[in-house]
Amino acid sequence: MSADQVTLKRLADVALAVVIGALVVSAAAFDDDTTAVDVALIVTGSLALCAYRAAPRAVLAVTTAALTVHVLHAGPGPVSALPVVAAVHTAAQAGHRAVGAAASAVFLGAYLAAGPLSQGTVERTALLAGWFLCAVVTGLAGRNWQAYLRQTEQRALEAERTREEAALRRAGEERLRIARELHDSLTHSISIVKLQAGVAVHLARKRGEEIPPALLAIQEAGGEAMRELRATLEVLRTDEPTGTPALLVERARAAGLAVALTVTGRERPLAATVDRAAYRIVQEALTNAARHAGSAKVAVELAYGEGELTIRVDDDGAAEPSRPPAEGIGLTGMRERVTALGGTLHAAPRAEGGFSVRAGLPLEHV
Repeated sequence: MSADQVTLKRLADVALAVVIGALVVSAAAFDDDTTAVDVALIVTGSLALCAYRAAPRAVLAVTTAALTVHVLHAGPGPVSALPVVAAVHTAAQAGHRAVGAAASAVFLGAYLAAGPLSQGTVERTALLAGWFLCAVVTGLAGRNWQAYLRQTEQRALEAERTREEAALRRAGEERLRIARELHDSLTHSISIVKLQAGVAVHLARKRGEEIPPALLAIQEAGGEAMRELRATLEVLRTDEPTGTPALLVERARAAGLAVALTVTGRERPLAATVDRAAYRIVQEALTNAARHAGSAKVAVELAYGEGELTIRVDDDGAAEPSRPPAEGIGLTGMRERVTALGGTLHAAPRAEGGFSVRAGLPLEHV
């Protein structure tokens, strides 16, 4: 619940207490037996209703005591029971129906004893007893309704969670199916092409013949295609990251890439979706830097803000703004991950040279 909603509820509670107090004071003003003490008791019992959400039993005790003393002192009409009826209702709604019933009995006993025993007094007391009974019943009904709403909300959340789990399971099964199809249809063919190109290169060298550049290009392209395919199959076969961005940086350093990692802000655990997206973004950015930036230096920055995680990966390679690279599968997948979380992504050559990837991931679900 936001601060604005809390403030509005408090203002509504104060307004209700003021209205009830004003009604009772107005009715008491026409009674000659009303004194300043009675007005103070009415005001005290009515304004106590402002705190019924936080302390319903304490409010019931204060209101019942104040208005009971007022009834015994001035012998007012039935309107004087309004603050107590309201307090009984709120107590019953909070689950304290026995306390509410006891407070009702105390007030009704005082009201009956305050005036002369007559048919009118008994009728007014019976009328007030009906008011208090309605207050207890409506309080219990309100409590049951709130419980029903909470159960309905819980069922809706559970159904949503079940749908998400089913969707994730179907997505995992589909990834495995695609991985099997890729492995069965491409791996064998690419391996044959690479093997035949390697054999041709070997025979040409053995015979002392000049190796055609196209044949070397086929051999190199075959090796690169196999590496790409293995990496793709690895991604398809696993949904969860196999480490952290820091571990990715360590692996890149071990592979010979000059990488520096900087973490700013209050580092804290992330939601699974955000953590997975951050890992994949850093992984893809470092992979692209290793492929296209050569021996360039790479800077990885993770900035933890109050509502957003900013990921920045910059390299000082050969990329230029005048020759922006075509967006391949890696950058497209990165953009789709960020967009699915409602974040932002900027991936383009830097003005000073090199390539920059900057992603902002909302942390509101953390």
